[in-house]
Amino acid sequence: MRIADLLRSAALVTAVALIPATTAGMAQVDGRAGPQFAKLFATYQQIKANYVEPVEDDVLIRGAINGMLGALDPHSAYVDGSALQRLTTLIDGNYSGLGLSVVMDDGAVKVVSPFRGSPAENAGIKAGDYITHLDGELIYGSDLDDAVARMRGPEGTSIELTIFRPGRDEPLELSVTRGVIELEPVTYELESGNIGVITVNEFSTNVGRDVHQAWLALQTEATGRMSGLVLDLRSNPGGSLDEAIALSDLFLDEGRIVSQRGRARGENAHYDADDLNNYRQMPRREAQRYMGSIAEGIPLIVLIDAGSASASEIVAGALQDHRRALIMGDRSFGKGSVQSLLPLGRDAALKLTTARYYTPAGHSVQEGGIKPDITVLQLSDPDLARRSKYVMRESDLRGHLVNELALEDEALEADKQVDPRFQLTAAELEEQGIEDFQLHYALETLRRTTRATVALR
Repeated sequence: MRIADLLRSAALVTAVALIPATTAGMAQVDGRAGPQFAKLFATYQQIKANYVEPVEDDVLIRGAINGMLGALDPHSAYVDGSALQRLTTLIDGNYSGLGLSVVMDDGAVKVVSPFRGSPAENAGIKAGDYITHLDGELIYGSDLDDAVARMRGPEGTSIELTIFRPGRDEPLELSVTRGVIELEPVTYELESGNIGVITVNEFSTNVGRDVHQAWLALQTEATGRMSGLVLDLRSNPGGSLDEAIALSDLFLDEGRIVSQRGRARGENAHYDADDLNNYRQMPRREAQRYMGSIAEGIPLIVLIDAGSASASEIVAGALQDHRRALIMGDRSFGKGSVQSLLPLGRDAALKLTTARYYTPAGHSVQEGGIKPDITVLQLSDPDLARRSKYVMRESDLRGHLVNELALEDEALEADKQVDPRFQLTAAELEEQGIEDFQLHYALETLRRTTRATVALR
């Protein structure tokens, strides 16, 4: 696949755009950097001449590139070969493996979230887990792409994972059988009281269209007028910026959806509701179907958690700022930057952080994330108390971009204070038949909601 084909693609926990490798605004090398380049070349010569074993040029060049990018932020990276293939499989939405969103955290492979219904989730892997060994071999300090490649494999084959879970004294040994990960980006279900639940698992191609079709299907199944809607974005690591805009546009008929700002002029852009420019790849008549056309006059709740990142935060932030929805759950991941693919020849590219994005009210979600209007912890999780101390967000990643408002730690920790309304234990909820407390609370809220309440614009 050519790099240009990745234009509308979605990398894990990031919105990916494509900008050309050569532009009129491309930065020129600062003349003062000459001595530093001399050091770099001298290091290369010394290694080639004196290292204990011969070293191939491509190994040294790739190491130099990775070193430069590693000094920037956790989301900038050099991609070629398997890494480009990894992006390709994310676009296609199916591959054989475990179904995990992972990042490298200070040398360790850390789980952002397992995909819903995946072998990883079925085996009990949870957000915040560290994968330390694969088939008994230590992978700490190894390359992330190598670890991901090893976890993939033919359907039906198994791999042994050693998991360190913060809050537990002993590591977990899990055998996970690989499956074909055919991600269902959108699923839906009609709950009692004519309340719909639309779950968006990741922002791949046509998510806006799929949510539109899910809403039509819910209306068909309902016994009367729909009385409420839950848009579930929990554990959604993000994806296509275009699809985040398309999804937001379904519920907004005017105003800003998101804007992005960077150093390069081409990285400054804004996207508004009901703007046909958002749908350049789509026929005009079809595009008009997606602009502020569903759930009008219906109370809307958006569920988020610490695994809701990037594109998920764009949607939640837009609907929150326009007061179109009540945001409920836990504070989101806090991934407020945009990565662009800068081609380096035909088979390699830089995935470089080039801009920050902002909600309609001008807030950057970098570090702080989207704060819910009502914080509802997942009390039905028996490990909640232990794992909540170690939940990973953008602000926990080494070298992350700092929010321009310089958020204080106290502000980031405020949402951890215990709400006296939520005191039931996981065991007590299980006795009541409640397996998903956050969703249960959202549904009960909508059943008590009238059309004049805050969940309605």
